[in-house]
Amino acid sequence: MADHGVLAGFEETRFTYAGAARTVFRAGAGPGVVVIHELPGLTPSVAGFARKVVEAGFTVAAPVLAGTPGRPMSVPYVMREMTRVCVSKEFTTWATNRTSPVVEWLRALARDLHATAGGPGVGAIGMCFSGGFALAMAVDDVLLAPVCSQPSLPFAAGKRRARDLGLSPADAARIRDRDDLCVLAMRFTADRAVPAARFEALRELLGDRLIAVEIDSGKGNAHGIGRMAHSVVTEHLVDQPGHPTRDALDRVLAFFRERLTA
Repeated sequence: MADHGVLAGFEETRFTYAGAARTVFRAGAGPGVVVIHELPGLTPSVAGFARKVVEAGFTVAAPVLAGTPGRPMSVPYVMREMTRVCVSKEFTTWATNRTSPVVEWLRALARDLHATAGGPGVGAIGMCFSGGFALAMAVDDVLLAPVCSQPSLPFAAGKRRARDLGLSPADAARIRDRDDLCVLAMRFTADRAVPAARFEALRELLGDRLIAVEIDSGKGNAHGIGRMAHSVVTEHLVDQPGHPTRDALDRVLAFFRERLTA
């Protein structure tokens, strides 16, 4: 059952596409942004990020793809939901050169959000296992501001998977050909789940249309960021001026304003 205290101010709705119905939490006004949670689910920190997007002047649609909405992060909870994701046919966790089937549903959600929220288009942010979903959604012209935060699928085991972006060849070609598209991607440099090779592949696909935010989490880094840091704008956000994760958060919100309100 959802924790409506954590999600206070959000309306719990249902969105159905191609026979698949999922819960979506909505709030705000202005152009739309799809906030796709990380594992294990729509935790308090993800809800807190979504609330910041609402406060910045946007309509947020936060779909539930895993977990219990509002439940706090814990290691057992993460492991349970990761196991579920790994066996689900909706998510491509190991295969290369494939777009996860759930992305079709997310594209439909983005189109619906645009129709109801208005504006020139919509934004989307994916995190962790969903990090690449925002990029894959950009085959649709309505998606103007994709943010890939710590994109972790497919799991980076081996050189081939480390470079893979979770896109089918057709989707990759479509995104490459979108001259109007700009993508923001973020990671911690020591995060093994998001290797440098994946960002190299993003640069090859997008060229100067990629804005890469790579936060130093190596040994002895100036801000004391741990080598296990993973979640840039949620669990490992240090919401203090001058901290690189706060700078990343501010850059995300500015990116949405630049692309959706200009």
